[in-house]
Amino acid sequence: MKPNIYTIPLRQLASGDFLYLQIYKFTGSQTGKKAYIQANLHGAEISGNAVIHNLIEFLMTLDNSQLIGEILLLPVCNPEGVNARSHQFSSGRYNSYDGKDWNRIFWDYEKEDVDIDAFAQTQIDLTETEIKNNYRQQILASFHQQLETINSPSSTPFYKQYRYQLQSLCLDADYVIDLHSSTNQSLDYLYCFHGREESAKLFILDYGILMRDGEYDGDAFDEAFLKPWLALERSFKDLGKPIQFDIESWTLELGSGMKMNPESVAKGIQGVKNYLANKGILKIAGFPLTETLNNQINLIYREDMKRYYAPVGGMIQNRVEPGKIVKQNQRIYQILNFNKNQELPKVIDVLAETDGLILDNSTNHSVNQGDYVLGIMIGV
Repeated sequence: MKPNIYTIPLRQLASGDFLYLQIYKFTGSQTGKKAYIQANLHGAEISGNAVIHNLIEFLMTLDNSQLIGEILLLPVCNPEGVNARSHQFSSGRYNSYDGKDWNRIFWDYEKEDVDIDAFAQTQIDLTETEIKNNYRQQILASFHQQLETINSPSSTPFYKQYRYQLQSLCLDADYVIDLHSSTNQSLDYLYCFHGREESAKLFILDYGILMRDGEYDGDAFDEAFLKPWLALERSFKDLGKPIQFDIESWTLELGSGMKMNPESVAKGIQGVKNYLANKGILKIAGFPLTETLNNQINLIYREDMKRYYAPVGGMIQNRVEPGKIVKQNQRIYQILNFNKNQELPKVIDVLAETDGLILDNSTNHSVNQGDYVLGIMIGV
């Protein structure tokens, strides 16, 4: 099976050169669900590109009868962020022009002037499939109204043009997977929306952060896609007709930034294949994995993630590594502090406030006061 490969012009630079997006579209012999998978939205988070490359090669070994529906793959989805550099280090988390986080810019239908409760009332006697199709058409019609402003003489800031290109590829999808890496040195984990806990197990990861209803503002890519559907589910529940649409979005954090960790990449490949097989998109040997039924993922709420910041400036040493369990009052790191009080340097012990598991460590061992140092998952 060969993909349809096509490019989309993204931005013309002052030099006259263009930045492009390149999409790999695989279409099965039977119609079905649509999956959209992208990587590298933050410029330094590159491991997802290796996952997508492997998926492209794997899908090319299949017959199109083994794919039900379609899969869109977009590696290097933010070429501007990917190309950003400071000395030898990739940055690319923020737009250098306006300072915006590249993953906090997306269009959220729920923030438009719409009455989702009223829409739900008009659909109360329809089937789930009819409701889903009607709502999707309403979302898309609202979304495409942005083009009028984008194409006007005054136009719009680039971040609005950029988000339009990305979201135009995925708003009609059933499943969205956004492949990231942690900014820090981290374990592999995912972000899960409430009501989708069972599907979270399909990625065969050990850890995840569970977002409660209303804990997200819709600016992130995965949030902007799913948030309107979660709002519609709430409306139907209030009307006494509970529905959970087979529509999901995920952010996978695979390893650490600026690295292509082979173990993290392998976990991502396995998890995405298993997810697509469980959703009926892929019909492939060995999947769904037998361990899916017994897989247990540790999902914690955001408020159960304890973040530690440097109480003074200095150098981090003897820090507990990600994946280790710590106990309350256990030393989790030290700061070598060079004060300017005509005193000898000090070594300051920082103790854990609670029991938990170390999820991530900051990359830089040199910290200013208030800089992020590590995160602990409480209760794991």
